[in-house]
Amino acid sequence: MDDMDRKILAELQEDGRLTVTELAGRVGLSLSPCHRRLRELERSGAIRGYRAVLDADRVGLAFDALVFVTMRQEDRSTIASFEQALTDLPQVIQAQRLFGDPDYLLRIVTTDLAAFQRLYDENLATLPGVQRLSSTLVMKHVVHERPLPA
Repeated sequence: MDDMDRKILAELQEDGRLTVTELAGRVGLSLSPCHRRLRELERSGAIRGYRAVLDADRVGLAFDALVFVTMRQEDRSTIASFEQALTDLPQVIQAQRLFGDPDYLLRIVTTDLAAFQRLYDENLATLPGVQRLSSTLVMKHVVHERPLPA
């Protein structure tokens, strides 16, 4: 990956709907080399896909919580079962395995506190291997969905 690839990635992170012609103009390449580089970035996995970024408040998902998970069991099969169960919960929009305690950090969005409580009681508390859940509410997003540094 060179500086031109980084320029292409930076532009696409700002506006993923750019045409190849617009992208080429912004990064200072002719159309064919820009297209080749773009296809190679996609093929290599540097670009994983394209999607719309939604405003959670405007689509009715204004309740945002962080949940810290401490596992009781950490054997391979329990971890695999826990992680698979997380992928089945659409309200879990981020899940990160951590070193130390706690073991996981989850970011969860729901419509309101009542919906979060139902999810917490009926799903999160019953996940495989969970010893303890601790949650905190997000007051404000200060840095949110920032593009990766180029």
